[in-house]
Amino acid sequence: MKTVTMADVAKHANVSKSTISQYLNKRFDYMSEDTKNRIEETIRFLDYRPNILARSLKQKSTTTIGVIVANILHTFSSQIIRTVEDVCNETDFHVMVCNADDDPVKEKKYIEMLRAKQVDGIILLPTGINVELYKEMALNKYPVVFVDRTVPGVQIPSVLLDNEKAGEIAVQHFINNGFERIGIITNIIKNVTPRKERVKGYKEALLKNGFAIRDEYIKNLEVSNVQKGLEEMMALPEPPQAILAGNDLVLIEILKHIKKQNIRIPNDLAVVGIDEVSFSTFYEPGLTIIEQPAIEIGKKAAELLLNKIQTKDFESETAVYRYDPKMVVRESSNRIMSDEESQKLT
Repeated sequence: MKTVTMADVAKHANVSKSTISQYLNKRFDYMSEDTKNRIEETIRFLDYRPNILARSLKQKSTTTIGVIVANILHTFSSQIIRTVEDVCNETDFHVMVCNADDDPVKEKKYIEMLRAKQVDGIILLPTGINVELYKEMALNKYPVVFVDRTVPGVQIPSVLLDNEKAGEIAVQHFINNGFERIGIITNIIKNVTPRKERVKGYKEALLKNGFAIRDEYIKNLEVSNVQKGLEEMMALPEPPQAILAGNDLVLIEILKHIKKQNIRIPNDLAVVGIDEVSFSTFYEPGLTIIEQPAIEIGKKAAELLLNKIQTKDFESETAVYRYDPKMVVRESSNRIMSDEESQKLT
């Protein structure tokens, strides 16, 4: 079948091509209701589909952005994607989502693919490895915004959590509840900001309170090894009384091991997780969580990118926007006193 063109629509509706163009671009200021209705009926009757590629070439914009997440399984990544999509929908931008699996090779391929498809900009949760590629995009003023991570020496704005503070408030909460032996498990990925900063905050909180840093209570593991790592930690002569899960995937593995071994929370092991999980409120006991304001972070990232695309403003290239974590306290981190301790207080 012959492709229906704008000229065909204009002829059928008895208007000019420029009037059709104005209609398609929603410029109705000087267009009568009768003309709008006639064009709409003609488009439906002829089953006209605008040539998006041709329009993009003419306007020098595809009204599309790319979002490359490090691992789409993270709750945080899903929240970022949803928020960015909501913001873009309000401005008639489209979103293409890619999952890099924290693999710099996949990340590089996705960046090159998105740029080849001429997306107007990219929101990126960077692996931190493709430094020269990041620098090239910044040098050529290609619109990019980092989320969740920073990359030293790269002049691209970043929007992320105050991760050190997240580690600190979790440890301080444990200490305030009387716990002395406190561990942390994260899944280590080279050059990833949150993992390093959360461990740093954990250490600083211990030192501020006069506690020694015990290396056997700190484990940086692949997610698949988290359960084994916790088993080793709990087999120590002095096992931890409390454990901080560095992110949602680590928390899930910790809870799996706890269930297998019939470990009681918080009697045998108190638990706090960083990053919200959907089941935190109805898990028994309720899980204490350090929440990231993912909606605020995603909204800020989308607004920064769209501003760069629409205004070509690159003056704030080095800005880093950090957001405060929020602790939601539930039963998993509250110390259960022994009968002897209870009697001393009565």
